[in-house]
Amino acid sequence: MEQMLVAQSSISSRRKRFAPSSHSARKGPPKVAAKPAKPTSSGGGKAKKKKWSKGKVKDKANNAVVFDKTTFDKLYKEVQTYKLITPSVLVDRLRINGSLARVAIRQLAAEGHIRVVSTHKSQLIYTRSTKADEAEEKANKKETEEAAAEE
Repeated sequence: MEQMLVAQSSISSRRKRFAPSSHSARKGPPKVAAKPAKPTSSGGGKAKKKKWSKGKVKDKANNAVVFDKTTFDKLYKEVQTYKLITPSVLVDRLRINGSLARVAIRQLAAEGHIRVVSTHKSQLIYTRSTKADEAEEKANKKETEEAAAEE
């Protein structure tokens, strides 16, 4: 019986040792965490479900398929003054479609209004034709005619 009393007393002394004391090291009332005014969408429990955006809607290009009088005049008047002439430049500035721009470039090059800088597969790069270019072409033409006459 004495052993039981000793065992009970040791248990009760342990409870006293590990039990939370009412006199803690802090003084004053316990602090309560302040709740944020608005819930953030960065995480947490019940936030509003994210809606998928519809995406940006691109305006449909309304480019001409056939030359009208004003665009045709603009082609012959302004395009010859451009420093860089590509189908994409003509599409952007004259509001014509790509196939029409390629045909127009070929026609201007055949007439000598513009000259080739580089042609690589689908990328055609042209520039304006200057008087120096025309003089050089005439000199080359004379040389080829003289070489043909000698043979």
